[in-house]
Amino acid sequence: MVGLYENDVKFKEISTQDHVSEALIEILEELDKEYNIQKIIYANTPGSFMGLKVAYVILKTFCEVRGCEFYAVSGFDLNENNPIRANKKLSFVKYDNKIVLEEKEPVKFKLPQILDKLKLNSDTLPDYIIQAV
Repeated sequence: MVGLYENDVKFKEISTQDHVSEALIEILEELDKEYNIQKIIYANTPGSFMGLKVAYVILKTFCEVRGCEFYAVSGFDLNENNPIRANKKLSFVKYDNKIVLEEKEPVKFKLPQILDKLKLNSDTLPDYIIQAV
């Protein structure tokens, strides 16, 4: 899911069922033709090891080449700390500052309408939470 914001207010949202590796480059190429992208904020946790890694590499490279600001936020900050789907049965669940995998129904992920309350982090490396196996 990609949101476009002007003056920190969302004006457009793009959703796809494709994997990050299949969709993100194409989406960025299209948006780069139409808009003057100045800042990118991505959810650096939680998520699949490869999904986070691929998103990070693509977005970091884009920002370096285009001179854009680049920030990270927790996916939990985007969905009011509700469970986030990990796979068909499990969800990432946050308890205080601990994140675990549990059989909980995830809340539909949605982007915020306004960005002013996000805690932007300049440490943009993926936070895998659960190490790759």
